[in-house]
Amino acid sequence: MGMKHYKPVTPSRRNMTVSDFSEITKKTPEKSLLATKKKNAGRNSYGRITVRHQGGGNRQKYRIIDFKRKKDDMEATVIGIEYDPNRSANIALIEYTDGQKSYILAPLGLTNGNKVMSGPNADIKPGNCLPIENIPVGTMIHNIELNPGQGGKLVRAAGTEAQLMAKEGNYAHIRLASGEMRLVLSRCRATIGTIGNNDHENIKLGKAGRTRHLGIRPTVRGSVMNPVDHPHGGGEGRAPVGHAGPLTPWGKPALGYKTRKKNKPSNKFIVKRRK
Repeated sequence: MGMKHYKPVTPSRRNMTVSDFSEITKKTPEKSLLATKKKNAGRNSYGRITVRHQGGGNRQKYRIIDFKRKKDDMEATVIGIEYDPNRSANIALIEYTDGQKSYILAPLGLTNGNKVMSGPNADIKPGNCLPIENIPVGTMIHNIELNPGQGGKLVRAAGTEAQLMAKEGNYAHIRLASGEMRLVLSRCRATIGTIGNNDHENIKLGKAGRTRHLGIRPTVRGSVMNPVDHPHGGGEGRAPVGHAGPLTPWGKPALGYKTRKKNKPSNKFIVKRRK
């Protein structure tokens, strides 16, 4: 996957980059796997803004993706790699031998005509989905389940991968993309390989309009507000925040404030924190 750079004919074009979409082989989505995506623009049922800085954006359809991969021991052929506006990763349209089509996350190296399979008997190659107990130690994996049969929850963003480090009893030690070491039940499933579109993190939007296309509205700095609207507001001219550290509009610490509950049940599955 490469990047496309523009000639600096305008100030915004100078810094703008886009993906060259070299991985994409299919331009139109499969209609049977599309769903409508309702826009609420950050407002609740009363019409009040409950999530700030959301609204507008391009119209999108949701692609129904098979995160569970429950069709065992049946080979599927990759028809095409598609762009998905709802996620950073690309998606692959596959067709099973019985004619059923579905979308999966496209790993690095998967192209048209490749065969993928799920189940305990599948080979260790990109795109195949197996229970973790059937995957060799050291393998790079993605789309990892947290509970058996629930569907993949971890490592689904573009360019991410996790590594199976060890197996011990009913649990497997997995090193996530963040560096966190976590215990996951060996019966849970994971997909082999690294997720494609790994240059996504290098894209530079270049102008405010592209942010609006993504449905993100402008953010106003607290320091230019009045004291009634923000803890940083008020004062004559430019003024310091007036607190030990920056705060959110609701008075909570903005940087380095831990929001995770200390007694969260899943804490016992984290062997080593990411920090």
